[in-house]
Amino acid sequence: MLQAQDMQTHRPQTRVNRPPASPSLPAEAGRVVPMQRAAGSATAEFQVIEGRTRLKRLHQSGCLKLRFPRLPRPEAEAILINTSGGLTGGDRIDQAFTVSDCASLTVTTQACERVYRAAEGHAAVATRIAVGPEARFYWLPQETILFDGGAVRRALELEATESSRFLLCESVILGRERMGETVETGMFRDRWRVRVGGRLVFADDLLLDGAIGERAKRAASLAGNRAFATLVAQGPGVECGLNDIRAIIGEAGGASLVDGLLVARIMAPSGFLLRKRLVPLLSALANGPLPLVWSL
Repeated sequence: MLQAQDMQTHRPQTRVNRPPASPSLPAEAGRVVPMQRAAGSATAEFQVIEGRTRLKRLHQSGCLKLRFPRLPRPEAEAILINTSGGLTGGDRIDQAFTVSDCASLTVTTQACERVYRAAEGHAAVATRIAVGPEARFYWLPQETILFDGGAVRRALELEATESSRFLLCESVILGRERMGETVETGMFRDRWRVRVGGRLVFADDLLLDGAIGERAKRAASLAGNRAFATLVAQGPGVECGLNDIRAIIGEAGGASLVDGLLVARIMAPSGFLLRKRLVPLLSALANGPLPLVWSL
């Protein structure tokens, strides 16, 4: 018979489970792991119901969201939000809007879009718009800020009818002056295609690539300015207001009118000075107030 001392001696010992020592990483584990990229899409259709423009269909996914503020008028407004906080190489944004007969829609963005330095590749933004007869569509995103080393390709396509009214505006800032930012290198490509009644009425391809900072100083480019905008508009009153539009733009750009289509370009030394000209110009073309996010 075992003594108490013997029982204690033969009692099984409790083992503490510890994780095994980490083995050395294999050679192939040192390869570069692809970085996570942002992707987002938003598709929205609008139609007139009981005298007001209302959302008919909405699909959104990924980092791109749409919000619809309530307005004290029959028109509709949509605000695009990129929840990723900006764009860099490899990111992809797709957005599409359809405005049915007699409907009225304004699309803007919650904030300025930022294009950060790209480790590789470029960001891509595709926008497709269809505007029906007697419908109105205003594309008024806030400025795109391109940082040093940023790379982005954008494409905007619009299909409209002879009776459609539209206003398109895209503005770009090469670094924020008040933050002491400069853009020496990068890539910015913007492609516009506007068709009215199935006929191509406006085609524009803008490319800033490589040594952007040096090329922006040339007179044939930005003449030393760091902010610029392109506007295209069609609708009643555009022809009559051409002289007023030119007066607002002044020496900072120019405007022309061909077959009822207004095309204007503006340049400025800073984003602040660009917006000082854009706000009254867009208000005149829109014949009404701009989205509230433009006043923040």
